[in-house]
Amino acid sequence: MASRSTSERETDLCAPVRDYLTAQGYTVRSEVHNCDVVAVKGEDVIVVELKRALNLALIVQAAERQRITDSVYVAVPRPSNMRVWNRQTKGAQHILRRLEIGLVLVSTRAGRPAVDVLFHPLPFQRQKRKSRHRAVISEVHNRTADFNEGGSCRRKLVTAYRESAIRIACCLCERGPMSPKDLRALGTGDKTLSILRGNVYSWFERVSHGVYALTSTGAKELSAYPELVEHYTGLLLTSEASCRETPPGSAP
Repeated sequence: MASRSTSERETDLCAPVRDYLTAQGYTVRSEVHNCDVVAVKGEDVIVVELKRALNLALIVQAAERQRITDSVYVAVPRPSNMRVWNRQTKGAQHILRRLEIGLVLVSTRAGRPAVDVLFHPLPFQRQKRKSRHRAVISEVHNRTADFNEGGSCRRKLVTAYRESAIRIACCLCERGPMSPKDLRALGTGDKTLSILRGNVYSWFERVSHGVYALTSTGAKELSAYPELVEHYTGLLLTSEASCRETPPGSAP
């Protein structure tokens, strides 16, 4: 979860943390009932767990200490490069906030020990972002089937957008150059024109006013999605067969 970037021992973190809490009027003791540092002021109890790196083991340990008190912190050495460290530990910090566990950075430089409370164990506001919530629902509904494998990496995902582009490409491959209106009549959807104009994958080209064709790149890329090509080509063939069986103007 986070790489170890310092050579400090866990015991090196104890004195600065102890002095910091003592200065705030707490009685501080180390190694109390398996807790690294415990600070008490009246009925107020703070537990601080010390580790050389911010990792899953430390987070689990801190979560266990919440059985003792709500005021639990984890303390790790202050990194030399905060920007890189914040980027590397962004996920871990988010988990700490969700678990309502505080985070302390400790500098142990000779003669200048310092404690910096990055955040306190405050109640976490679990608010869903409505835009993301809607986007996830829309993405699920706009995919006709599950063409991806969960957990896969380094492979092109079939998003709803890509699936629509593949359907358009299949139509152009089978029928030749077409207008967006004719493509929509084949079921390519309301976003057909924007997909053709945007041409994100360089699959399409405009060959005349309002008419688009499949590029050589698009034709080549279709081979990477045999399951989808078979599906959409099958829909086209079914549609053509239906039209042949029911001529215009025939009695029902």
